[in-house]
Amino acid sequence: MNNVSRLKKVLENGEFAVTAECGPPRGADPESVVKKAKLLKNNVDSVNVTDNQTAIVRMSSLAACALIQGMGLDSVLQMVVRDRNRIALQSDILGASALGIRNLLCLSGDHQSFGNQGQAKGVFDLDSIQFVRVAKNMRDEKVILGGDPLSSPPDMFIGATANPFADPIQFRAVRLAKKIEAGADFIQTQCIYNLDRFETWLNMLRERGLTEKTFILGGVTPLKSPGMAKYMNNKVAGIDVPEELIKRMEGVPKDKQRKEGINICVETILRLKEMPGVKGVHIMAIEWEEAVGEIVERSGLLPRPSFD
Repeated sequence: MNNVSRLKKVLENGEFAVTAECGPPRGADPESVVKKAKLLKNNVDSVNVTDNQTAIVRMSSLAACALIQGMGLDSVLQMVVRDRNRIALQSDILGASALGIRNLLCLSGDHQSFGNQGQAKGVFDLDSIQFVRVAKNMRDEKVILGGDPLSSPPDMFIGATANPFADPIQFRAVRLAKKIEAGADFIQTQCIYNLDRFETWLNMLRERGLTEKTFILGGVTPLKSPGMAKYMNNKVAGIDVPEELIKRMEGVPKDKQRKEGINICVETILRLKEMPGVKGVHIMAIEWEEAVGEIVERSGLLPRPSFD
């Protein structure tokens, strides 16, 4: 069982971190999680496990993280406030820490109307920024919400997300500052395709000194087809895929489109590596985990750092 956050160690040692995403199955078979984790092992520092993403019922993120930890990988537990009140959120943090899970990503979660449980009641007892603060107080002040003491605090490296592409862009830096002030140790961003817009956002963070207060990991997702690019650009809130990238994907034969998507992803990572304030990348290749090894290798990010 891992006793220290590998992600924290990599970042605090000044290394360029690499995380990837793993979606739990729509069933109870642990082998599905194990198979994906094997594809990611040795290619990334930590593995994010999504929490009923797109509001579709899946194996719990906490259980999938425990499986991944058992394989010797460092996991990042994603938790959404959509499905849990403050009692359950705090209870799950304690349970995760007891299982050796050392990284937590605090999220709002996709609205339940998007998934296969449209009649479900959204909880949203806390918002994601409040959730970050609660997790930080549990760790640092050894208290739960309301001030009651904990017999022992959870050991968690706390993360949050940022979307550089949502409007108005001026508000993005202000919102991120609130998450950092609440206690976010690291930030993972929305998928980056429009690098110029991302750099504008990053400059705003640098001007406010925010890149010195947290670790920014740029999010990337390899495109599989022009149709995927168009869908993400038109239907997924907060994603900006430039027309030139869509045309580039359309300009290659169908059997070469996935390869071109990987090429674009690698080029994006190489650009991100050169940007002051970017401390790592988060690769979201959901249901395409076999692409992660090639992306990481071609981006010059192997081998991953080793620590005694």
